[in-house]
Amino acid sequence: MRVYHWSVLAFSVLFLGIGIALLAVTAAHGGGAVGFLLGALFVGLGAGRLTIERRRARR
Repeated sequence: MRVYHWSVLAFSVLFLGIGIALLAVTAAHGGGAVGFLLGALFVGLGAGRLTIERRRARR
């Protein structure tokens, strides 16, 4: 069960990093709706999964 927990945390941080990078690159290149949308979705996915996993781990 520990491997699952750590892999979920690793992928959550990875998704956060991808989202932040997408937002930064999109902003650096002058913007674009798709880049900002995908970046925000990746950040939301990573943050949401981290929150869910932290709540599950406390039980």
